[in-house]
Amino acid sequence: MATYVYLCDANDAEVEVTHSMSEDLETWGELCERAGRELGDTPANAPVQRKIFAPAVHTVRGAADLKNLGFKKLVRRDHGVYENVTATDKESRYFDANDPSTAPHIPKQFD
Repeated sequence: MATYVYLCDANDAEVEVTHSMSEDLETWGELCERAGRELGDTPANAPVQRKIFAPAVHTVRGAADLKNLGFKKLVRRDHGVYENVTATDKESRYFDANDPSTAPHIPKQFD
């Protein structure tokens, strides 16, 4: 499901609705039914247009965001040595490829 904004030229109203990408609303009546609002004084057969706008894109800003989302980020510090910049208090901050006991344990987070 995607969120769309429709514009009705008959009443200059903008209405935000959610529907599948394959669906296209063509009249004020269809739009009001989908949005759960009253028709008002506008005729049900008044045409509406879907507005084109840039979608909202949310990007992760840093290690704290990754950690809050449950991701792991390992940064290479030396040959075979990585820093777990998203480590919790219970995890080793550094991961040595030659020492498996320092590896982050992903399944523990889902127990």
